[in-house]
Amino acid sequence: MSNPFAPELLIEARGAIRIVTLNRPEALNATNEALHDALIAVWRHLADDREVRAVVLTGAGRAFSAGGDFEHFVELWDDRDMRRKEIEGARRLLTEMVDFPLPVVAAVNGAAVGLGCNLAVCSDIVLMAESAFIADPHVGVGLTAADGGAPTWPLLMGMLRAKEYLLTSERIPADQAVALGLANRVVPDGELLDQAVALAEKLAKQPPQAVQSTKRALNMHLKRAVAGVLEYALGEEFASFDTPEHQEIVKKFLARSKAREAERSAS
Repeated sequence: MSNPFAPELLIEARGAIRIVTLNRPEALNATNEALHDALIAVWRHLADDREVRAVVLTGAGRAFSAGGDFEHFVELWDDRDMRRKEIEGARRLLTEMVDFPLPVVAAVNGAAVGLGCNLAVCSDIVLMAESAFIADPHVGVGLTAADGGAPTWPLLMGMLRAKEYLLTSERIPADQAVALGLANRVVPDGELLDQAVALAEKLAKQPPQAVQSTKRALNMHLKRAVAGVLEYALGEEFASFDTPEHQEIVKKFLARSKAREAERSAS
C-alpha cells in the first residue's frame, strides 16, 4: 500500500510486518499538527491492509517522541477551534489504538514523553532501549494529564504509583518502567529494532483470528478503564491551555530555547 502520511510518518513493509516510524528527528519527533493527524489515521490504514499481521512502532533519530511541540502550544492558546480539534484528536488517537485489531510492538528508542509516552504504553508489547525513558509531564507544564496517563496508568501500574509519577512529572528510566508495568523488557540500544521486529514476526505467525480476538478481549479492560475518565480529563486539558501557569511555563521554555540557539549561532 502507498503511504499517504510521509514524510511525518514512515511505513516500511517487511513481509507481514509494518514498521511505522515517527519521522521528525530534528524536533525529537514531537507532534505537530501533521504528525498528530497521521498518527490518528494510520491505524485504520494499516487495518485495511490484508497482508499485515503485526506492527512495530518506533521513532527516527535519538528519540521515540518528545510529546507536544511547544511552538504548537502557543498556536492553541488563541485558536480555540484548532485546540478543540487537537483535543478531539487526542481522544480519537487513544480510541484508534485501543480498537486497532493487530498486535503493536513499541520499540522505544529514546525519550518517550507526553503523547510519546502514551503511544508507547497503549501499544501491546513495549520494548525499551537501555538509554530510553518514559515521562508524562503534562502536570509539570500546567496541563491536565488526559490522553493516556490518567485513564490508563492506574490499570497498568496501580493507583498510588500512577498518582506519584503523573503529579510529579518524574522521568521513569527503562528498567523502572519494566518494574512498574509500563514496559515488557529492556534491550541493548543497538539491538532494539531487530528484537522488536523478531517479536512482531513471531506474533505475525500466530493464528490471526485467535490473536485479534484475544487482543480485543484484553483491551476490553482498557476500554472500561478509559470510559468516562477520558472525556472529563480532556475537557479539563482544554481549559488548562488558558491558565496563566501553563502559558508562563511555555514562554519561559521557548525563551530558554531561543537563547541557546543564539549562543550556538554566535559560537
